[in-house]
Order: sequence, then structure tokens, then C-alpha cells
Amino acid sequence: MTVRLIICLLLGYAFGNILTAEIVSRTVAKKSVFTIGSGNPGMANVMTELGFGPGAATLTGDLLKTVIPCLIARFLILPEAGMAAAAWAGLGAVLGHNFPVWHRFRGGMGVSATCAAMFMVQPAAGLLSMICGMYVTFAAKYLSAGAVLIPGTFAVFSAFFFGPYVMWSFIILTVLMFIAHFKNLSAMVHGTGKRVDVLANANAKFGKYTGVIFLCISFVVDFLLVWYLIKNYINI
Repeated sequence: MTVRLIICLLLGYAFGNILTAEIVSRTVAKKSVFTIGSGNPGMANVMTELGFGPGAATLTGDLLKTVIPCLIARFLILPEAGMAAAAWAGLGAVLGHNFPVWHRFRGGMGVSATCAAMFMVQPAAGLLSMICGMYVTFAAKYLSAGAVLIPGTFAVFSAFFFGPYVMWSFIILTVLMFIAHFKNLSAMVHGTGKRVDVLANANAKFGKYTGVIFLCISFVVDFLLVWYLIKNYINI
């Protein structure tokens, strides 16, 4: 099983090396994504610099390059391992995105790929982890804080529900997310980072009760997701 988990990891890494943002940038702007905006080969940079369409195309590609190896690993390479196979293929995809061999191991931050990997392992826990990260972003007003918490929360769920192979893959993904966001996290600690008040921005754009309504809905979704995980993964 260990050998085939490594194969799943390498498969994910091969797919992760396909930087969608670079393909989109060279197609649309005729130049490398590393030379535009922040230089980050991710959806946010492409959407900011090139527009919604190229940004959406980048996001789609980043999701697919994680979903495809996860499916291959889970159903073809190591079907008996199930979640573990998908988790290690997802880890490989994030490693390939963050450290592409063809670009001297300098890539993106892997947020989209990490979220896709969570959904391929267990959608309910993935969504719950993303909501927890969202709450931290709302409270701290720093996007990086929420980004790091997302795989960290999934690692905790994995310890209780999904077994050690999945847990360790997401512990590594949490470390990778921390490394990718270290500069922003350091700025946050020193109070020099850019703060984003998501709820205030939503209220200003869509109405003063938007944030409250959204939080109420998310609390209901949280309850249903937790109930689902307990019912299906804990014998009570």
C-alpha cells in the first residue's frame, strides 16, 4: 500500500506541475504570469490583472488538475484505500503547484488545489473546514489566517474520522499552506498586513443585514455537516 500511495503522490505532483495561470496568461496577455501583478500563478492574480474570464479559467484548471489525479488514485490505482489514495494524490497536486520542477520549484500558494483535495477526500468535511477558515478570516480580517486554518481543520477531522494516512497528508498540507503564507502571516503578527473586512464589504455592497443573514445560514449548514459526520463516521 505504501508504494502505491507514493505512486498516487507522484501522479498528483505531475498534474500539479501544470500551472493553469501560466497557460492562461501566455494565451491572453502573451507573457508569463510571473511577470504580471504580484507574480503569483494563481486565480486571484490572474483575475485582478487580466479579468474575470481568465481568472475563472485559471480556477477551473487548478481544480481539475487536482480532481483528476484524485479520481485516478482513488478508483484505479488504490481503490481499497479510498480516501487515503485521494488525499495523497491531492497532496502531490499541491506540491506540484507550489514547487513545479520546471520553474525551479517556485510556484503558487495552492489554496484552490488544497480545497479541491479536501472535497475529493470527503465533501462534507471539506466544506466544514472551509467555513471554519471563513470564520477566522471574518474575525481576524486577514485572508492568510483563514487559508492556513482550512487544511488544519481538515487534519483534525481526519484524526477523528478518516484515519492516519489522511490525517498526515493534511498535516503536511497545513505546513505547506503556512510556508506559502508565511510573509503575510508575519505581517499580520506585526500589524503591517493588509486587512480585509469581508462582512463590512458585503454589507456595503448588498445591504446592511447581508453579513448577519450569511452567518445565520452558515451556522445551520455547520450543524448539518457536523451531524452528518458524526452519524456516518462515529458509532453512537
